[in-house]
Amino acid sequence: MQLTHLDEKGRARMVDISDKRETHRVAKAYGNVRVSPNTYKIIKEGYGPKGDIFSVAKIAGIMAAKKTHELIPLCHPLAISHIEVEFTFLDDENRVEILSTVKTTGKTGVEMEALVCATHVALTIYDMCKAIDKGIELGPFYLIEKEGGKSGRYERR
Repeated sequence: MQLTHLDEKGRARMVDISDKRETHRVAKAYGNVRVSPNTYKIIKEGYGPKGDIFSVAKIAGIMAAKKTHELIPLCHPLAISHIEVEFTFLDDENRVEILSTVKTTGKTGVEMEALVCATHVALTIYDMCKAIDKGIELGPFYLIEKEGGKSGRYERR
């Protein structure tokens, strides 16, 4: 398999997408935050020492996804058409699951944008709660599914 981000001499390069056709593209990424039982109660209420945890985390994830090309070398800037962040609370495990969905119509996919979104949501939850819990665990993070483009649909099993 040839790595697309390397030229014929093995040097890093941005992939040339100028001849690719635009397609509708969607990517969904997963993230996870595990906290102490006391912190979980505070998180589930939505307000911690720094304020509204989930609104701030959601905005941070959206902002980060929009700046993915500035954060990850060789990523293309994209015209993102939709970003969504959802939370699932797992009371028995003191965990918050994060699902990020990113959409565009373009020449390259939004997998990195979805992953950057999920990780920044988790990092922001950490930042919003670190004053009350130093043992917060982040991860795993992974791509759940993507669709569009030449490679078609991928779904994690």
